[in-house]
Amino acid sequence: MALYAELHRHLGGSVVPRVLWRYFERKRSDLADSFETYDNFEEFFTRPRNTLDEYLELHTLVEKVQTDESLPYFIYRLMRGAYVFENLAYLELRYTPYLRTPHDLTQTERIDRMAEIVDVVGKASQAGEYPIVTSQILCMHSRLPYEVNRAIVELAAQKRQYVCAVDLAGGDGHYRDRLPEFIELYDYALSLNLNTTGHVYETTAGCYPELLPFLMRIGHGIQIPLLHPELLSDLAARGQCLEVCPTTYLKTGTLQDIRQLKVVFDRCFEAGVDIAICTDNAGLHNVRLPFEYESLLTHDIINFKQLQACQDAAFRHAFAWKHKERPASILNDILASELKAVR
Repeated sequence: MALYAELHRHLGGSVVPRVLWRYFERKRSDLADSFETYDNFEEFFTRPRNTLDEYLELHTLVEKVQTDESLPYFIYRLMRGAYVFENLAYLELRYTPYLRTPHDLTQTERIDRMAEIVDVVGKASQAGEYPIVTSQILCMHSRLPYEVNRAIVELAAQKRQYVCAVDLAGGDGHYRDRLPEFIELYDYALSLNLNTTGHVYETTAGCYPELLPFLMRIGHGIQIPLLHPELLSDLAARGQCLEVCPTTYLKTGTLQDIRQLKVVFDRCFEAGVDIAICTDNAGLHNVRLPFEYESLLTHDIINFKQLQACQDAAFRHAFAWKHKERPASILNDILASELKAVR
C-alpha cells in the first residue's frame, strides 16, 4: 500500500459534502432546508468561486457547526476517509481555534475556551481505529485582532502534544496593513521554538517578501515561481518547502488552467526548492490527495519521478514526522505497532 503525507488541509474545508449534509439533516435542519436537496447543496458547496475571498466565505458555513460537541463527529469521518481512501500515514490539520468557540461569549472568554477546542481535536484525531500520525497547525487570522492572534501563538506553545506549528490565514491579500504586527507574531513564535508556515504568495495581491524569512514552509507560494523567480534561490538556501494545492487555484479563480502550474514545478525543481502536493480543502473540492497526484500527471505537469520527489518532500518537511524520510521498513513498523495497539 502506498502511504502519503498531507501537510496542508484545513479542518473547515476537510468535511466532504455528504458528511456535512447528513449532519445538517440530523442536527441543523434549518441549514438543510435552505438548500432543499442534497444535489443543490453539493453544487453550491463545491462549485468554483470568482475570488479567494468569495471562496473563503464557505469556511464560515462549516466553522459555525464545528463546536466542541460536534468536532469528534467530523474528525472521525475525516480520519476514516483519509485512511481508507487516501492511504495517509501522516496528516496535519490546520484551523483557527477561536472560530470554533461560542460567538455569544466575550473575547476573553473565547480565548479561554480555545484550549478546550485543541484538546477535543487532538483526542478525536488520535483515535486508534485509523492509525494515522496526526498533528495540528493553529492559524492566526487576518480578521482577528492582535490579542487573539498572540493568544493563538501562546496556545500552540502550551499544547505541543497536539500542535506542531502556527500559520497565518484569512486571505493573503489582507495582510499588508498589518505586516509589522504579523512579523512580530512570527518572531514571537520562533522565540518559543514553534514551527511556522503561512499563507503567502497564493494570489498576486499576497506577495510579502518581508514575511518569508520567518516561515519554515510556505502555504501555497505559487506566485514566487510564477512572478518572482528571483526569490527561489533564497528559498532553496533556507530549505523552505512550498505547500502547493492544485485544485484550490481553479476553485478560487487564481489560475484559469491547471497547466499553468507546470511553470511552478519546473522552476522549483530547477532551483532546488521542494514542493509538497496537498489538498487544502478536500471537502470543498470533493477531491482527495491521490486525485491531485493523478491530475498533475495526466496534464503532463510532472512525471512519476517528480511525483515521488514531491511525496518524499512531504515527509521530509512534515513538522511532526520523526523520521524525516519514508522507507517502507519504517512505515511498516509504525503501522504494525499501531495495529497491534488497536487489537
